[in-house]
Order: sequence, then C-alpha cells, then structure tokens
Amino acid sequence: MTETSKRPLLGVNIDHVATLRQARGVDYPSPLAAALLCEQAGADGITIHLREDRRHIQDADVYAIAKQLTTRLNLEMAATEEMLAIALEVQPYWVCLVPEKREELTTEGGLNVAAQVEWLTPYIKQLADAGTKVSLFIDPDDTQIQAAIDCGAHAIELHTGAYAECGLAKDTAAEAEELERIRNAVRFAKTQAPDLIVNAGHGLTRDNVGAIADIQDIYELNIGHALIADAVFVGLAEAVKRMKAAMQ
Repeated sequence: MTETSKRPLLGVNIDHVATLRQARGVDYPSPLAAALLCEQAGADGITIHLREDRRHIQDADVYAIAKQLTTRLNLEMAATEEMLAIALEVQPYWVCLVPEKREELTTEGGLNVAAQVEWLTPYIKQLADAGTKVSLFIDPDDTQIQAAIDCGAHAIELHTGAYAECGLAKDTAAEAEELERIRNAVRFAKTQAPDLIVNAGHGLTRDNVGAIADIQDIYELNIGHALIADAVFVGLAEAVKRMKAAMQ
C-alpha cells in the first residue's frame, strides 16, 4: 500500500547544527541533541548528510543518531562503496542518494539517475535487501523519474531549489513555472508508479513552503537550512513548530 498523508510530513535536516560545531572544532552543539529536540517538537523524521569530506556530519553522529531516534533516520549520501558499507552497518530507515561535489556549498541539483542505471540498480538492491528503503534526489524531470522507477527506488525526492531561487529573485513568473514543473513531475511519478513515494526539498522556507505542501501526493518535505536559521532567533523547537504550521 502506498504511504499517504493529507498533508506532507516534515523531515528536519540538522546538518547545519554540525556545521556550527565544526566551525570551532569542539563537541557542541550536539547534532544528536538537536535531532531528539526536533522529534519532541513534532518532526516526523531526521535527515543528515554524511558527505565525503565530512564537512559537517561525522561518522560518529550517524551511529549515535541512528541508535537513539524514535522516528525515522534519512541518511543522505553519495552512491559510493564507502557510503554503502556505512549504510549497510547503520541500517537507517531511509537512504537518500544525492549527487556530491567537494567544491559545492550545498547540493546544487538532482542526481543524474538516467546516466547511472546500471550502477544504481544493484546498489539500491543491496540496501533494500538489508531492509533500508532508498530514495533518489532528482530534478523534477520525467526522464529522471522514469530512471528512478527503473532502478527500483522506493521513493524520489524532487529538488525544489530552482523554485526557491526564483522566489528569492522575486521572479514570480519563473517561480510559477517551476511550481508547475514540480506539480507535473509529481503527477507523472504517481501515474507511472502509484506506489512510489514522492518527497521534495531544498531551499524551502516558511515563506515558500505552502505552495509545495499544497501539491497532492507529496509525502514528505525535507527542510534544513531555513529551519536552522529560524532557530537562531526563536529556538529549535519553535522553529520546527512554525515550519509545520507553515506547511498546513
């Protein structure tokens, strides 16, 4: 049966709690404490990205958070052998495969699944056989969606960065076009594979999340940077609550 929800769930990405910690090379603030606080405030899941360069989340964070979460851990990672070994040991509820470049500030676009079907299909199967569900972070593009389905992914996460950037640029026409592109992508995905879970994320804020949350058949939104930024002023628990309210 397809996982459904009247309104999308909220997955909170806590990477930038670790970014703050790594800036000083100390042991605080604790990503684990942040994850547990977000859960208590109403987050439906926790997302962390273990990057190749370990710029924020560290291996020890992954193991500690996986052990103590009461909701669901979504481990974002590149599709490498190193990350596969870690995921098979940790066995998070979700793995989300993302593109990764060392020089980028943040993930700049979706994974080119169509060019990697031969590699990704057995990669996903290994994770699935171990009991982990796999999502692919992709652009809202029919070719990439079909490739994700062909690879055996349990879910896709549609990259909403272009939509968010148009809003920041005050380009309402382009923002509307990107929103429609996302709507069409969700529609195509559910038509091609009704049981496929469709998530979305990247660049979402309390100001722009409402239109995305209104799209039928989006299961979960993963939000990090804007929520952690809000937390600087209102506290982490309140930031989670305000984001959930904005999604309603």
